[in-house]
Amino acid sequence: MKLRPFELALIVIFTGLAAVALFILANYNGKEPDPSVDPLATVGPVTIWGTLPAAGIRRVLDNLAEQNEAYDNVSYRYFPPDQFDDALTNALADRVGPDAVLVAHEKLVTLRRRIQPVSYESFPERDIRNLYIDGAQVFALSDGLYGYPLAVDPLMMYWNRDILATEGYLEPPETWEFLINTMFDDLIERDFDRSVNRSVVAMGEYGNVRNAFAIISTLLIQGGSHLVEERNGEYSIKLQSSFGSSGDPLTAAADFYTRFSRPNNTLYSWNRSLQQDREEFIAEDLALYFGFGSEGKEIERLNPNLNFDIAEIPQGATASTRRTYGKFYAFSVLRTANNPVGAGVVLRNLSGSATSRDLANAYNLVPAHRSLVSQGSNDTYGRVTYKSASIALGWLNPDLQKVNPILDTMTKDINENRTSTAGAVSDVSSRLRNAY
Repeated sequence: MKLRPFELALIVIFTGLAAVALFILANYNGKEPDPSVDPLATVGPVTIWGTLPAAGIRRVLDNLAEQNEAYDNVSYRYFPPDQFDDALTNALADRVGPDAVLVAHEKLVTLRRRIQPVSYESFPERDIRNLYIDGAQVFALSDGLYGYPLAVDPLMMYWNRDILATEGYLEPPETWEFLINTMFDDLIERDFDRSVNRSVVAMGEYGNVRNAFAIISTLLIQGGSHLVEERNGEYSIKLQSSFGSSGDPLTAAADFYTRFSRPNNTLYSWNRSLQQDREEFIAEDLALYFGFGSEGKEIERLNPNLNFDIAEIPQGATASTRRTYGKFYAFSVLRTANNPVGAGVVLRNLSGSATSRDLANAYNLVPAHRSLVSQGSNDTYGRVTYKSASIALGWLNPDLQKVNPILDTMTKDINENRTSTAGAVSDVSSRLRNAY
C-alpha cells in the first residue's frame, strides 16, 4: 500500500518519540536529584561592594569557605558611605563595577536605577511579609524587591546610670512626657546665665548631633507621618500627612526637636558650641544619648569606665503603637552585573536565616528575619535592640547628602527666628520634592 506524505510524516514522528522514550526509560535510575549538590558550586566569581566595614563580612565568608570552596569566589570591598556613590559611578563608567552591593535603605532611591529588582512572581509579596520584619519592606517597591533584607540597626537611647541614679532615677524614661515633665529639671545643670554645664538630651541643633536625621525621622514616625509613598517609580512627599487626626507630624517634630536648643525655652539643653553629642555622653556631660544599637560596643571601648546602659527610645504617653527609626541593610544585584545569576544565588544564601544572623552579629546589628528576631539575643545590647528591631521603620529619603543640609537649614531657621516653624517646615517639603 502506498503511503501519502502526511501519513509517512506521522509514522516518522511517532517512531522518533518512541525511541526517545525508550532511551529515557533505559537510563532512568529511579533516584531523586541529589540535595547535597550545592548550587554555589557553579556560580563563578561574585564581587560585592558595600558600606559595612570589610572585617565582619570577610570573616563570615572565610568561615563559609571552609565548608564550601565556592565561597572562595566571593569577594567584598568596603567603601565609607560618603564615598560609595562616586566610587560606584566611576567604576560602572569604566565597566569594572561589582556584581552586587550591600548598602542601607538610605541609599535605595539613589541606587534604584542601578539595581535589578526581584520580581514578585519569583518572590511573592506575601512571602516577603511573612519572612521579614515590617521595616524591611522598605525594599519592596511597586515593581519588585530591590534587595534581600539582611539586618537592621534600630535607633536606641543610651543613658548614664550614675547621673540618673544620683538624681533618684533607677530606670530611664519610657515616655517623652515623663522625660520633660518629671526628669528634666532634675537632670539639667545650667549656670545663672543659662549656659549649659550638663545636658539632658542633644536635640535642637543638627551639625553636632550625630544621628539628627534618625532622631527627627523617629519623631515623624511616632507622629504617624505617611513619610514618602512610591508608585510606579514616582515619589510622593507625605511627611506632613498623618494617619488619623494627629495634625502635621513634621511641624510637631520640628517644634519639639528645636525646643531643646532655644535658650528661652524651659527645655533648653543643647547648643552648637558643644562637642558632638556622643563625645559629650562619653565625657559624662550628657545624660541621654540617642544612638544606633550598633554603637554600644564602640561607646564601651571609648570609655571603659562609663557606667551606661541601653533602652528603647521614649514613646508618646498616649501612643497605641511603639515606633523608632531603623537603618535597614540589604544585598542587591546590579543591572550591570557580570555574573547576575551567580550573584543572585550568593545573595540568597548570604541573606538566608542560616547566615544572616552571623553577619548581623559581626556588625552588632539585628537580623531582618522574623524567626530570628523572635528568638531574641543573649548579648548585653542585643537583648534590647532585638525588641526595638520589630518596631523600627525607615523611609525613602532621596539622598542623605541632600537631606541633611535641608534639615540643618530648617533647625537653624527656627532657632535663629529667621522664619516660623510652619514656614521652615513648608520649605523642607518643597526642597525635598526637588531632591528626588
